[in-house]
Amino acid sequence: MASDTLQPLNSLGPMPKGPETDPDNPARKDYLEGRTFFKQGEYTQAAMAFHNALRGFEEQGDQIGMANAADHLGDACLAKGEFAMALANYQQAHTICEKEDDSFSVLALNKKMAAAYRKLNDHDRALELLYDILEHYRLTNNPKGAVEVLILIAETYNETGDKASAADAYRSVSSIHKRFKHSRLAEEFAQRASELEQQG
Repeated sequence: MASDTLQPLNSLGPMPKGPETDPDNPARKDYLEGRTFFKQGEYTQAAMAFHNALRGFEEQGDQIGMANAADHLGDACLAKGEFAMALANYQQAHTICEKEDDSFSVLALNKKMAAAYRKLNDHDRALELLYDILEHYRLTNNPKGAVEVLILIAETYNETGDKASAADAYRSVSSIHKRFKHSRLAEEFAQRASELEQQG
């Protein structure tokens, strides 16, 4: 399921080169160690390393470092099933990215926060974020992104038992595919919508 895929924020990207990110910087060492642990599936050690990195970057006043560490700490918490902690860390990163006017990272964090809200069964908050993301994709004319988020919206409605709204979301996916002459996918999502309506 797409919402469970843990990806680091791409647009925050690698931390900038400079004295604050030199190899002897203990916060940077903790951060890189955390990434290694995370890749190895050692989520507890990763969380500890990212937590230490976050504290170190806070002491240095390094906003980008803090956003990266908080984002990755959120990923480690999500992987460990600590959904409320994941959400708190994503929100910290989100606040920094909004201040930095980094809309791509804000979007990526909104997706992760929606996934955490779904895990916490707070479907209303998840849907609010997902509809914001959908609006962004409509405004930027990104049909691929719109399809991805509509599928998440359908899954979220399905989790709440609202089969009719889930079917509507799948029907929207179908119509986007139809517009781009993806007839097999258009049919597949139309079929999913019909099945949900029959269940409802």
